[in-house]
Amino acid sequence: MKQFFWSLIIICTIVSCKLSNSNPTGEANKELVTLFSNYYKERLELFPLESTQNGDSILNDKMYIDFTESYRNKLKAFYSKHLAYVKSFDREYLNANDKISFDIFKREMEMSIEGLSFHDNYIPFQQFWGLPLTMGQLGSGDGNQPFKTIKDYNDWLSRATVFGAWADSAIVYFRKGIVANHVLPAALVQKMIPQMEAMVVADATKSLFYAPINKVPFDSDKNKLAVQYQKLISQTLVPAYKKLADFLKDEYLPKARTTTGINALPDGDKYYKFLVRFWTTTNTSSNEIYNTGLSEVKRIRDEMERVKAEVKFNGDLKMFFEFMKTDKQFMPYKTPAEVLAAFAAIQKKIDPKLKEMFGRKPKTPFEIRQTEAFRAASASAEYNQGSADGKRPGIFYVPILDATKFNTTSGMESLFLHEAIPGHHYQISLQQENDQLPGFRRFSWYGAYGEGWALYCESLGKELGCYTDPFQYMGALGDEMHRAVRLVVDVAMHTGKMNREEAIKYMMENEAISEEGATAEIERYMAIPAQALSYKTGALKIKALREKYKQQLGTKFSIAKFHDAFLKDGCMPLEVIERKMDDWAKKQ
Repeated sequence: MKQFFWSLIIICTIVSCKLSNSNPTGEANKELVTLFSNYYKERLELFPLESTQNGDSILNDKMYIDFTESYRNKLKAFYSKHLAYVKSFDREYLNANDKISFDIFKREMEMSIEGLSFHDNYIPFQQFWGLPLTMGQLGSGDGNQPFKTIKDYNDWLSRATVFGAWADSAIVYFRKGIVANHVLPAALVQKMIPQMEAMVVADATKSLFYAPINKVPFDSDKNKLAVQYQKLISQTLVPAYKKLADFLKDEYLPKARTTTGINALPDGDKYYKFLVRFWTTTNTSSNEIYNTGLSEVKRIRDEMERVKAEVKFNGDLKMFFEFMKTDKQFMPYKTPAEVLAAFAAIQKKIDPKLKEMFGRKPKTPFEIRQTEAFRAASASAEYNQGSADGKRPGIFYVPILDATKFNTTSGMESLFLHEAIPGHHYQISLQQENDQLPGFRRFSWYGAYGEGWALYCESLGKELGCYTDPFQYMGALGDEMHRAVRLVVDVAMHTGKMNREEAIKYMMENEAISEEGATAEIERYMAIPAQALSYKTGALKIKALREKYKQQLGTKFSIAKFHDAFLKDGCMPLEVIERKMDDWAKKQ
């Protein structure tokens, strides 16, 4: 009987939605707005770390073990319920913005449900992504987790306590993976072990998790908190990390695979096809992407040859790469502070031109910081988004293991344009600051759009006053080549065309990159298949759209208006953004 009434409620809801859409007025559909609002609230309750990242503090004390089968069943029911609701609306009767939301939301639900059909939960984390690494960022006091009030400090105590059970569950699911032959490559496991061991300390006050106590912003309760934090570290966090380290070293590593790509896993080929669609937000086949990569590698390599001739270097490209990697003139820094100052100088250089190329500028503060020592060895330069309320700045992190070896020809200008301004900082901040977007869109992320935008921003270098030095331009070409190489090696590794060693060799043959750097990159693609395809796919689409509208509009085309229109409505799949931008062009 209960099932009958529940079915009746669903039917009535669907009929109501159909009827409410029958008289379009151009206004936002209130029922749809309510659906999106409810979805966003429910989603944050399921993913409280996401809530913290988005600047909502209400769930800062919560953390769940979200890779278990029982939790994934809950997620599947959640996505299925909202997919049924959104399908009840007739898209043709929605206004323009609601149509965008409808298209994004429907695809998000369908992809989320499909993704849960694969056993990626048999690998709870790896050396590049995962809670054991995120915990360090959150608990250090320099990440998304706030440490300003007594409640903030107590919230972390409650949240971090869950990590012991999380680690135990991770081991259970790693073991399920061993039984199912769904395991990580041994090369990745070897990188994970020292990451876990680095968190094991004998003295709790020496742990990075104790750092917030050293900067308590209030006097009362500090001693009490110090005792509680030492207890948390000694009795929960350190034992959990040690348990993970020991398990990975003694039990998991001997069972890890020697193969490279996920095609070696059960349903690996099918899973890779899904991940290609997920990350590129296109239906482009992996083979098409591979061939595009080969073509782009050749084009960029030809331009590199031109620059080499311009600076009158005698020798082949490999020798030129080696010269740029090793010549002391390209390593002028003595301290990390000097490296950070050099990036700050790039920001100052491009600022005047930014005002010509963008009509809107983010309100979110921005900072440049050195990557924390505990994760610097395995980290790349990265951007950590600020909070929507502006209280937490957007942060451009730069890993500096040895300042005297930090090379200027690594592409410092292009790196800043990509990771910082106007790349990720502009795109993510403007999206979060747009309170007219539904919550699920304000804080959404699509790699092809977001990473595609950031890579496109690298191509703006000359227009922004950068790349005047041929070696900096060579660095920018190197960064572009890096993304083109990714199209080749990612597909090749996960479809059986290349193994790890062959991919490393291919990267080194086409880039000015060290073996250590190439190894870290290749192992990143092994850990998160297809993610690296999103950059070049998105950038090529944005360039194509810009050229298309420039041809269509002629003198009416404004680069600032194009950029503002592209960024205004936030991240979305490439097919959706193209429809939106076509509509924009018609109105110019």
